[in-house]
Formats: sequence, C-alpha cells, structure tokens
Amino acid sequence: MLKKTIKNTFVGIIAVATTAFIMTPVYAGGHLPGEGKTVRPVEGTNLEEKFQHKILYRALKDLGYKIAEPDEVNYQTIHIALGSGDSDFTAVHWDPLHAAFFKEAGGKKVMSKVGDYIQGALQGYLVDKKSFDAGVKNLGDLKKAEIAKRFDHDGDGKADLAGCPPGWGCERVIEHHMGEFGMRTTVTHNQGDYNAVIADIIAAYNSGKHVIYYTWTPYWVSGVLVPGKDVEWIEVPYSSLPDGRKGMTKFNGKEVGFEVNSIRVVANNAFLKNNPAAERLFEIAVLDINDVSGQNKKMRDGEDSIKDIDRHVNEWIRNNQNTYNFWLSQAKSAAK
Repeated sequence: MLKKTIKNTFVGIIAVATTAFIMTPVYAGGHLPGEGKTVRPVEGTNLEEKFQHKILYRALKDLGYKIAEPDEVNYQTIHIALGSGDSDFTAVHWDPLHAAFFKEAGGKKVMSKVGDYIQGALQGYLVDKKSFDAGVKNLGDLKKAEIAKRFDHDGDGKADLAGCPPGWGCERVIEHHMGEFGMRTTVTHNQGDYNAVIADIIAAYNSGKHVIYYTWTPYWVSGVLVPGKDVEWIEVPYSSLPDGRKGMTKFNGKEVGFEVNSIRVVANNAFLKNNPAAERLFEIAVLDINDVSGQNKKMRDGEDSIKDIDRHVNEWIRNNQNTYNFWLSQAKSAAK
C-alpha cells in the first residue's frame, strides 16, 4: 500500500512539473527581465475589457513582473494617468477614436501607441430590422418627427437613442453628430452606464418596440441583437467627425459615421524606455477580435466573475500556446 501511494504521488509530481513546463517557457540563466519591477496598469470601467488586459498581465508575470492592482477610470482619465506617469500602460486605447484624449494628455512627448493588439473594431448605429425594412436606413431620417416618434419610449415624442456614457470617445462622436446633422429637436441621446442603457434597449426590442442604439465590436451586444437578423447597421448623412478628424468612416460600402479602429496599447514613455521586454511584448501581441467577442459572449451568458475571466485567459493561452511562447521569447530577447 505504501509503495502504491509513493508511486501515485511521484506520477502526480511529474504531471504537475510537465504542465508547468508547457505553460511557462524556461529561459537560459534563469533571469527574467521583470524581476524586482512592478507594472501599474490602468483600465476602463467596462468589465468586458478585463480579458484583453489579463492576457497581457499573465505574459508580464511570466516575464518576472509584478502587476499592481489596476486603476479603473473613464477613458479620458486613462490617458491623463498615462501622460502624468501615474500609470504605466493600458490595453484599451481605441485608435483613432481616442486620438483627442491622447493629444490632450500630452501626446507623443510623454506616451506612445504600441503595436496593434486588437484590429478591426467597428462602431455605429443600429435599428430594429422592421424599421430598417420600412425605410429607416439613415440617422438623418430621424430629423422627421413622424419617424423619430417610432423610437419614442418615454412619451416625449423624441426618438430615444441609446448612446455613450460621459467621458467615452464615442460620446464625442455622437454629440458631434447630434449637432452636425440637426438631430437635437427630434432625438434624445440617452447616456449613463452602458450596460444598463443597452439592457433597456434589449428589453424594449423583446417587447416588440422599435429601437435605435449605438454599439461596437468586439462586444456581446451583437450576439444578442444579431445584425442582419434582428437589427441592421444604418448610415449617417455624410462623414463628419469631431476634433477636425478626417478618418475613413465607411464599412462594407456604408457610411457608418465612425472610423474602424484598432484597440492598441498605450504606455508611458519612461516606462517603455526602462522596460524593453514589456515594450517588445506590446509590439508583437495580437489578439483576434473574434476571440474577444466569444469571451464577451460567455460573460453575457453568466461566466462573468473574475474567476471565470481568469479561466478564459487560461483557456486562451492553452489554445494559443505557441503564439504565447513566441511573445515571451521575443520579449526576453529584447531585454538582453
């Protein structure tokens, strides 16, 4: 019996050691570039953005860094924290949506956009498919009071557009559109916690009401109200952006009014100078937008605790082990 127990214990130890070897690359000399250093990340308040951050946190930990408890603030404040040196990096800079925030917080003199972490992020306005099929295919259509009333949920005669919380980059675009296209007399831009606002829209749709709302990808909303089935993207009268921007705002031939973005890492310049391994990681790390959308859908379906998100990170690393190991080897080499 004792021999059997010893044998089983030995087998268990070997299994654990083998798993650790697979999950964490071994470097010559045993020195990791982040040893003795602490990284101070800053995030937005959107829980669905934890996944993309935590993948980078795991890689930084495997490079020897300690990760401080992330600050969670609005997007404009994220850039202020990075520009002032109060934080080291974020993985939720929408480029070019957050260009004004970047510039106002000091721009290239104090921080840098690094890599193209998540590419092809789309934004825009959608209406229920019945409204679209009835001819509501452009935001400008809502200038007509009789059409705007179709989307009135509170009885004031104006369309209720589910939009963006204050301090988000999309707020600037929507508010610009409201003025530029003459929408204020017939449309109300409903703001607040986005998840609460969009929950009201989903409830309204499910009760048979007509809806108009802003959303983006990657996010779970388009997995619940499916474009082409439940809702449709609509156009704006013409391309017009705030802050003098002149970006490409067409997607699949539609003038959607928002630029297609890359979600990038932005980091404080002093941090990058002192941490070439972290900089190299940020340069080469790429996360498929479909992986983010799929993970966000799991959160929508109830897997939304921090433990769940950590498990999703483990699963992603396990399914992309060679890619992940390449990130780490490249970062390690950059520190030599």
